Amino acid sequence: MNFEHWRHYARGWLLHFFGREEAAFDEFATAYRIQPDDVQAARHLAFIAAQKKRFDVAEKWFIETLRLAPDDADSHFNLGFVREQMGKPLDAVQSFGEAVRLKPILDRAWYGMGLAHARLGRHSDAAAALEQAVALQPMNGEAWYQLGMARHHANEPDQVKAVVERLVGFEPKRAKRLVQDAERADLMHLIPELPF
Repeated sequence: MNFEHWRHYARGWLLHFFGREEAAFDEFATAYRIQPDDVQAARHLAFIAAQKKRFDVAEKWFIETLRLAPDDADSHFNLGFVREQMGKPLDAVQSFGEAVRLKPILDRAWYGMGLAHARLGRHSDAAAALEQAVALQPMNGEAWYQLGMARHHANEPDQVKAVVERLVGFEPKRAKRLVQDAERADLMHLIPELPF
């Protein structure tokens, strides 16, 4: 055990716990320099950078994390999220795809992949990914809404109706928003009278 490494790592952990992210980042970076195979330090560096919206730095550290732990589905998801935030939807799709290959039940990765495909204008691919997200989280109203919009942009009106019918059962306000945003006044009769 390298005492100097663990001293800096422990300081980083405590500083991060107490909300002193910049100081924590410096301590984790020192720990990583001392022991450059420390996947946990790399992961902390990536998370802190992402929290600070320093996405270019976060991307670098998630890539380093994955170099050390290539089968870490959650880190692939986090890299996808960072890349989506950076406006790199094609790279995000790749990262989310690797996350779901490794962990098919990772609903947030399917959701992220759907949004990234939509951003690229690949609405059928977006819908396919979002179908997986709602299958895993059937009460996720936002995922259903995004699925409905993907179906709308893919010119699948019957599928939009099916999404509205499903969504109205547990989130009628969001179903109404979908009907409005998809410009489907013909489906407004499916929306119940809302008191607010």
